[in-house]
Amino acid sequence: MTTTKPAPSARETELLELAYAYSLTHGLADLSLRPLATAIGSSPRVLLFLFGSKDGLIRALLTRARSDELVLLQKITSQYAEPPGLDVVARELWTWLAAEERRPLMKLWVEAYGRSLVAPDGPWSDFARSTVEDWLDLFKSVQPGKDTKAAQARRTGVLAVLRGGLLDLLATGDTARVTAAVLRALPVDNSPAKSTPADRLS
Repeated sequence: MTTTKPAPSARETELLELAYAYSLTHGLADLSLRPLATAIGSSPRVLLFLFGSKDGLIRALLTRARSDELVLLQKITSQYAEPPGLDVVARELWTWLAAEERRPLMKLWVEAYGRSLVAPDGPWSDFARSTVEDWLDLFKSVQPGKDTKAAQARRTGVLAVLRGGLLDLLATGDTARVTAAVLRALPVDNSPAKSTPADRLS
């Protein structure tokens, strides 16, 4: 018999948001409950009560980070009346990823991605695979001939270009150089968007 986890309390939600903001600055690899609790106006005892363990808190923070990613992916596609094509979406996505204000989130994502590869049995488990699937699902939804092997290879290539560019950008901060390289490497979609975005990504 399975049980449904009760909805988080207002206090749990508040502390998770505060802890998430803290993790964007301090990362997760060396997360210590005491300084975190002090920074967000709580205590280690309360955090352990709400999240079960330090690993439970990390899992909640990773889920919170992934939710930001999913909101982004949905926002990109929802601004078009019709599927805009892989080329358009890839460029929209890079614009969002490369924005200066998103560096903390992107660094947290890279940290979690790497940790999930080297510690697959820890709280990071499945993070890397899940994010790959999220992005590939988005690309598939806007791609002509989405079920062919060629289409699958193309969206995988686009993902590789974007993520490789992101790593370079985070390492060097050279937005102009990396953006030029990413846009040059992205394949051109021969089926241009049939509509204009109603809103630009904020």
